[in-house]
Amino acid sequence: MRFFKDLFTKLFKKTDPNKPWLEYYSREERSIKFTNKTIYNYMKDEVGEDRDFIALNYFENRISYNEFFENIDVCARALRSYGVKEGDIVTICMPNMPEAIYAFYATNKIGAIADMVHPLSSPEQIKFYLKESKSRFLFLVDFDYDNFKEVIPETLVYKTILVSPKESMPLALSLGYTITRSITMKRPSFTDRDYMGWKDFMLRGRSYNKNFNANQDKDSCAVILHSGGTTGTPKGIMISNYSFNAMAQQAAVNVIDVRPKDKIVTVLPNFHGFGLGICIHTPLCLKVETILMPEYDAGRFYKIWKNDRPHVILGVPTLWEGMMSNHRFDNLDMSQLKYMVSGGDYLSVQAEQKINDFLHTHGANVNILKGYGMTESVAATAYTFPGTNEPGSIGIPMVGNTYKIVNPETNEELPLGEEGEICVNGPTLMMGYLNNEEETKNVLKKHKDGLTYLHTGDLGYIAANGIVYYTQRLKRMIVVSGFNVYPAMIERVLNSHEAVKQCCVIGIPHQYKMHVPKAYLVLNPGYKESAKLRKELKELCKKELSIYSVPKEFEVRKELPKTLYNKVDYKALEKENEQKKEDK
Repeated sequence: MRFFKDLFTKLFKKTDPNKPWLEYYSREERSIKFTNKTIYNYMKDEVGEDRDFIALNYFENRISYNEFFENIDVCARALRSYGVKEGDIVTICMPNMPEAIYAFYATNKIGAIADMVHPLSSPEQIKFYLKESKSRFLFLVDFDYDNFKEVIPETLVYKTILVSPKESMPLALSLGYTITRSITMKRPSFTDRDYMGWKDFMLRGRSYNKNFNANQDKDSCAVILHSGGTTGTPKGIMISNYSFNAMAQQAAVNVIDVRPKDKIVTVLPNFHGFGLGICIHTPLCLKVETILMPEYDAGRFYKIWKNDRPHVILGVPTLWEGMMSNHRFDNLDMSQLKYMVSGGDYLSVQAEQKINDFLHTHGANVNILKGYGMTESVAATAYTFPGTNEPGSIGIPMVGNTYKIVNPETNEELPLGEEGEICVNGPTLMMGYLNNEEETKNVLKKHKDGLTYLHTGDLGYIAANGIVYYTQRLKRMIVVSGFNVYPAMIERVLNSHEAVKQCCVIGIPHQYKMHVPKAYLVLNPGYKESAKLRKELKELCKKELSIYSVPKEFEVRKELPKTLYNKVDYKALEKENEQKKEDK
């Protein structure tokens, strides 16, 4: 179907020579109208009145759209009963559980803002997020209670709903979870009214009968996602209803063969733009059965492939490495697969070919597709599909987006084929960074054509045929298992230790995580390298940073290489590690 559409477009359509990628889209696709509805209303209207479909599949507990909407409604009423109003910020700190998704849509339904936070954040990070957003209401996975109980009272949060992963599990699994993990878990006292369990919270919603109407519009902030931006400093990224829905509409164009009742495996987390936008909101709008994985488990991942036979799977390069090295997949039939998409990190040509060979030997009639984007644009801004899926490429700008390559020093636009900074304009761009106007202006810039572009901090070029190629990062950042890790944040934490005089963090290759942080240290006089010191530094990082940011290795040196401007030369350390790898 896509082949004939592409052929017709190339033969009969005239497009802007400065935007050669438009040739790959039909006239109808190029004239797409992005909705002005809120996130909840758009999803509800796309599903329609025919709800004889499975919305969520959680450990084989299949939740219909009727039950799905009922739970969202009850959750919304419960939020209202506690005084949550339009414009308030509700923080959701949970893995991929049905309750997290109910809370997300319920928050939008009443006109509040969903603040999506990583449940493996450190206590200091949680405190920062809650204070920065002035969040008043928190949905928290129960195993985080003991980690965060000391910092939550230091914020404006007045009610925390503790939610267990077992809430929606089938009975046998729920009992097993209780025996193995839940019994020993610490909980608040029964008299602590700042906390409440999920079931009691929903019970309150069922008894709340007041009517309410939300006045949130398309340009209202609907979601806050978190990233280090281009500098590594933690930032809340504000996404409007319009931008979040536009992302789903763009994605739907690129998966035109997906049909209602198809199945998608959602292993990417809901606090990640890729996970929330592409792996949850988009399939639900398309009436696709969304199979939730709250955490990656190789055994369960295989069972899903074998028993559910999913049609769509999206993930990061580490996921594909784990799948190909799992011998349980050796004789698995994948002929039902329609789309397999890789994002979150660059996929090398060699890895791409290896994955395609794996798919073909398992009966799949597809190649892996790639997406490229940033949280500042919700998720993907470029995507490959047949006809644009050149090896090593990141595809073409998604429908409605404009790409421009500029000189990083002058911001002057460069011609096709020349390498420069990738800049993106389109309907999915963020509103800005929360409480950080200066950094917003550094990345959202108005160009001579009158359009505002997101400066990605990545280098690449656009070929004459409109296909885009990513080449390298302009900014300093490490991608660990698909998550952005910022050396500057790690360095600030390490420099706070009395033994550390100077440090520099780089990314080094890892068999499964693609890259992990490594810290180079210069110690203050009187301190020596020891197992005790390394343990102290690692514990400090665990306290202050996410688990992905904790250095895998520490190396002490007498001095660190310097540039001509007397700055630590992290590129020299990167080259040194590359050389060591080649010499092995």
